Amino acid sequence: QVQLVESGGGLVQAGGSLRLSCAASGRAFGSRAMGWFRQAPGKEREFVTAISATGANTYSADSVKDRFTISRDNRKDTVYLQMNSLKPEDTAVYYCAVSTWVGFAKNEYDYWGQGTQVTVSS
Repeated sequence: QVQLVESGGGLVQAGGSLRLSCAASGRAFGSRAMGWFRQAPGKEREFVTAISATGANTYSADSVKDRFTISRDNRKDTVYLQMNSLKPEDTAVYYCAVSTWVGFAKNEYDYWGQGTQVTVSS
C-alpha cells in the first residue's frame, strides 16, 4: 500500500512558476516509477510527465516539454514538479501517481494522490 500527498498548488499569473511536491509513504518508493497527471474541468485526466525509479529517465508530454521538470529525492520519498512559464491552459487539478514502471496511461498507475489545484490567470 502506498499513500501519496500532493502540495504546492495555488494561483499564479501567466508566465509565473510553481513547484509541486508529492510525498509518498509505504513500501519501496525508490523502486517504483512516478508520474504526474492533470485534469481540467470537463476534460479527461491526461499524462504530464513521469520519472523512472532511479530518476535516470524522464518523459514529458509535448505540451509541457521545456517548461515542466520532474525530479525525485528517494531519500525523502518525494517527487517534485517544477512548472515554469505557466499558461492559462495549464489550469487543472494535478495528481501524482505511482507505478511499477514508467507509463503514459492512467491505467498503468496503481496509486494516486488526492490532487492539488493549479490555477493560472491571464
